[in-house]
Amino acid sequence: MTDNPEIVRTTAKRNACDGASDIPGGAALGHPRVWLEIDEKGYVDCGYCDRRFVLVGGPADLADDAISAD
Repeated sequence: MTDNPEIVRTTAKRNACDGASDIPGGAALGHPRVWLEIDEKGYVDCGYCDRRFVLVGGPADLADDAISAD
């Protein structure tokens, strides 16, 4: 059984992900920090941890296709 990836709603088109923003101890327990750019689909997925960043008010905001896997 696969857990659904975490979805982060954001107002910025460029976001950093280190996989550990919610882990006590910080980035040492996550993955290398990567910068992700939200494109015309309105979301971007982190290649390390599958966290999905969705642009608030964008085409994927609260849409069913933003929650399902591609």
